[in-house]
Amino acid sequence: MAELLEIDNIGVRYQMRSAWRAAIEKSEPYLHAVCGVSFSIKEGESFALVGESGSGKSSLARAIMGIEGVHSGSICFEGHQLRGLSKREYKPFRRNMSMMFQDPAGSLSPRLTVKRLITEPFRIHMIRGASMDEEAIRLLRMVGLGEEFLHRYPHQLSGGQARRVGVARALALSPKLLIADEPTAGLDVSVQGEVLNLLLELQQQHGISTLIITHNLNVVLHFADRMAIMYLGRFIEQGAAHEIFEQPRHPYTEALLSSSPEPDPDAVRSQVELKGEVSSNMDRPAGCEFHPRCPSARPHCAETAPSDTFLKDGHSFTCHFPTTGGVQ
Repeated sequence: MAELLEIDNIGVRYQMRSAWRAAIEKSEPYLHAVCGVSFSIKEGESFALVGESGSGKSSLARAIMGIEGVHSGSICFEGHQLRGLSKREYKPFRRNMSMMFQDPAGSLSPRLTVKRLITEPFRIHMIRGASMDEEAIRLLRMVGLGEEFLHRYPHQLSGGQARRVGVARALALSPKLLIADEPTAGLDVSVQGEVLNLLLELQQQHGISTLIITHNLNVVLHFADRMAIMYLGRFIEQGAAHEIFEQPRHPYTEALLSSSPEPDPDAVRSQVELKGEVSSNMDRPAGCEFHPRCPSARPHCAETAPSDTFLKDGHSFTCHFPTTGGVQ
């Protein structure tokens, strides 16, 4: 499969205080949300970004979409360099990239009907010749909704229906890349399964590449081919999803997996406890940034930042003292 999206050493930062104030206070003027991240997504592949709130997942997704600026690294889509393009230059590429936002109902304008919402991409990209009625019906049927939803407003939809409308809107122009930010957030467990099955079915039917952003590891296990674990804006582990689930190498990954709900009621899993809270992006720990919370931390971890270790199967991790076994 050919590479659709290639991210190389990308950095995203936000200015939190002026340069003169930072100099006076001897502090960092920027919050570094994404720090030197690299990965790629092949055609028809699904890739998951996993991490706690504030880890930089959404900032990375918004940078790919051109919503956030990038201060370092490169973004290549179908071989075209996107970093540095103006909004006008970015627009033709954005037609082939679509994003589902986290809040199913809140991301839909309350003043527009479902028909207007799901056909809005045609107007934004000035696509002529298509019948909006026919396209709206086609899109509703694609996500399992009937024509009776055409003239409803978002407040008249359940959470699952609102998410399906969001999927229809995101896929209106048959994009090559779909970015789904917490696609199951705020939904009942039964509805979560329906939405994931719908996304998986549409991906297989249309060959769409998918970037899933989530903290729900069950979503990853159900959906993703490959995954990356983010912590304070960095990838600390990356590889095939099934290999990371079977044998996590970073203590943070092991802790996340151990805390994930186990569907088998008879299974016994030992939970890995983390210390304290996530450090601030504005006041990063020295050495390994995870060491203040790491149950396996040693003095060396507080002094020296670990480098990436690459295994033969494409699995990589960033840790001085990696775990050796799977989650029990």
